[in-house]
Amino acid sequence: MNKLRSIGRRIGEPIVASRDRVRDMWRHSMKVRTMTITGVMTGLMIFISGTFILASVSDDLFTQQRDEILHDSARATVLAQQTIDSAGSSDPRALGSVVNAMRRSVSNMSASDYLVFRRQADQPRSVDAPLDSTIGPEFSEFISDELRNSLLEGDAPQYWQSIEIVKPDGTTVPGLAVGSTLQLPGEAGRYDLILGYDLSETDSIYGFISRTLVFTGFFLMLLIGALVYGITRLVFQPIRSAADTSRKLAKGDSNARMPLQNDEYFDQLAGNFNLMADTLQTRITELDDLSTMQQRFVSDVSHELRTPLTTMKLASQVLASNSDGLTGGQARAIEVMSEQVDRFEALLADLLEISRYDAGQVAISTEPTNLVRLTEEVIEGLAPLSKQPIELHALGGYAPIEVDPRRIRRIVSNLIGNAIEHGEDKPIEVRIDSNGSATAISVRDWGIGMNEEATERVFERFWRADPSRKRTLGGTGLGLAIAREDATVHGGVLEVWSKPGQGTNFRLTLPRDEGGAGFFSPLPLIPEDMPEASETFDTTGGWLKRPLRRLKKGDKR
Repeated sequence: MNKLRSIGRRIGEPIVASRDRVRDMWRHSMKVRTMTITGVMTGLMIFISGTFILASVSDDLFTQQRDEILHDSARATVLAQQTIDSAGSSDPRALGSVVNAMRRSVSNMSASDYLVFRRQADQPRSVDAPLDSTIGPEFSEFISDELRNSLLEGDAPQYWQSIEIVKPDGTTVPGLAVGSTLQLPGEAGRYDLILGYDLSETDSIYGFISRTLVFTGFFLMLLIGALVYGITRLVFQPIRSAADTSRKLAKGDSNARMPLQNDEYFDQLAGNFNLMADTLQTRITELDDLSTMQQRFVSDVSHELRTPLTTMKLASQVLASNSDGLTGGQARAIEVMSEQVDRFEALLADLLEISRYDAGQVAISTEPTNLVRLTEEVIEGLAPLSKQPIELHALGGYAPIEVDPRRIRRIVSNLIGNAIEHGEDKPIEVRIDSNGSATAISVRDWGIGMNEEATERVFERFWRADPSRKRTLGGTGLGLAIAREDATVHGGVLEVWSKPGQGTNFRLTLPRDEGGAGFFSPLPLIPEDMPEASETFDTTGGWLKRPLRRLKKGDKR
């Protein structure tokens, strides 16, 4: 049974695959649909027309042949009756000779192939000389009782019926039987004269016409198919040209244009399409120039501000070192100035980092890194700023992976700092786990949380959910944006879940394999203490989208 099932699967799979390919071609190709519908309709019209022509030809051939046969049979019947009447004797012996002469005359004059001369059933029998005779003995068995009864009871001069004649070699040919009544003198009474005609020649003509029509129909189908194929190629050429041009534009070929097709409407379409492409190219060029100017401006300003910032920082340090003997207000002013200078320096560093990402000039330097140890170091540095303990649960992730430790440290610092900032002085939980494809770090707080709109915008530059809130760490508004860029440059993913009043959970997932096409995060994005976690873990904490190419050491983004 299993062998039969295996054979059935091997046979069925190609059939199913072919069916799916045909269905896909039907769904996605207007050219295939047009040619198929045209072919089916053309074939149907040719079939209907051919059937009508064959029926008409068959009727005409049969009618013409039947009329000729009836005319021939009528002449033969008149000749036979004249031959009998000329005998003028009712003697059975003399009648026998007369019948033989009549039969020879009919055979010589008529085009019939068979002859039956038989006494009608209600007539007296001539004992001394039976007069029944046939030409072609096998013909009599094909005469129906209906024809005999019509000759016996009817008063028409002729009756006919279509028959099938089986020849001695076993072949069957169509035929026509025509019967009439002859009156013999004296007591001999009435006899039936039935002539049989072979219609095989007419049937051959009909077969030749049928084969000719079939061949002609097949040739017309091929000709119409080739014509439809050529027309569809001609009609769909502008559409294919527009599709190819749009595909090139989508891939970044800004010089791609749609060629003219020597048609009023298609050329109008091509002209408008090319005008739109020119406009887009102009706008893209302008935007690229503006973006380049913006990046250069940010970079130049950041570098230019480095010198006065360094001078201000040195001055603040000198003032701070000589603050003994100053009044309370003066000492506080020096302290505030030092804090703002440090914040200004951090902002410049973030702006320079963002400008490098925008310019595609980011290079990472990877080395084997233990993420558990790295996270512990970050927690140790930030723990004094948190009023509640920062708990670390390392379920995995002890095996070193190739990352840029400086950038991963910056991501973790941003996430934990964000949790301290918005955690409402509640505990913070950091979890690390790994599997065969990835290592993940999640930072969970039970603070104010964010609504759906804020969650979608949390990685935007300079965006803050509540700018009026008091800030503990004095961030620049670029931390999470830089953190996502740092995750992406490693081929990883940085995601967030948040709900008002329930807190926030950030999850960083890094692939263990540098060339991996996909990976599975070992930690759920929705915290396990949430009611919807069990229902959405497979989709939210399941397979991630294919990551961007992970940069290797010395590569530029």
